[in-house]
Amino acid sequence: MLDVVSTIRDAAIATTVTPGVNARIAGRVRALRAKRGLTLDALAEKSDVSRSMISLVERGGTSPTAVVLEKIAAGLGVSLASLFDDSTAPANPVSGREDRTAWRDPQSGYVRRNISPANFPSPIQIVDVVLPAGARVAYETGARDVTIHQQIWVQQGSLEVTVGAVTYRLGEDDCLAMHLDAPTAFRNRTRRPARYIVVITTERSRTSKR
Repeated sequence: MLDVVSTIRDAAIATTVTPGVNARIAGRVRALRAKRGLTLDALAEKSDVSRSMISLVERGGTSPTAVVLEKIAAGLGVSLASLFDDSTAPANPVSGREDRTAWRDPQSGYVRRNISPANFPSPIQIVDVVLPAGARVAYETGARDVTIHQQIWVQQGSLEVTVGAVTYRLGEDDCLAMHLDAPTAFRNRTRRPARYIVVITTERSRTSKR
């Protein structure tokens, strides 16, 4: 009985969207673009997202989809999770429940929370995701300037993950290791939400200056 209560409580936490999260994303995109010395036009070319859309995102004037944000992240040479970090948070090695920002994709309805402490120097990022029943999200980005390793660990329900031309069907407690070097899609074909943990590491090229 306690396990059931805990599961319900945790699911409620994961689907409570944090107010003002689009403003945080706007600040992160602006800061990362400035750090890399990219103009709006240059980032538009690298990410295959229009200049006007990037400008809207940076002003917090739109609720961008996960697909758009992932393209922008690829253009900036970072993981999608990096766009949700709070750049104003102190570099504390401990992340508490109250520190975590939940964001809902307006297209698929999936909800994600960064679990890892923001701004702490670590090559690892952990993200908690809830994909609604019947939902699908497809990322179009393939090869990028950095190597991103990702592992998907299913906590509840089941999940279908397609990497390039290969589809993996994951059940509860299954874990998939993958590289983000091909278009990737996540699909929940069931009538229950699927919950999974994503663990991410990013390797920059030795010749990269940023």
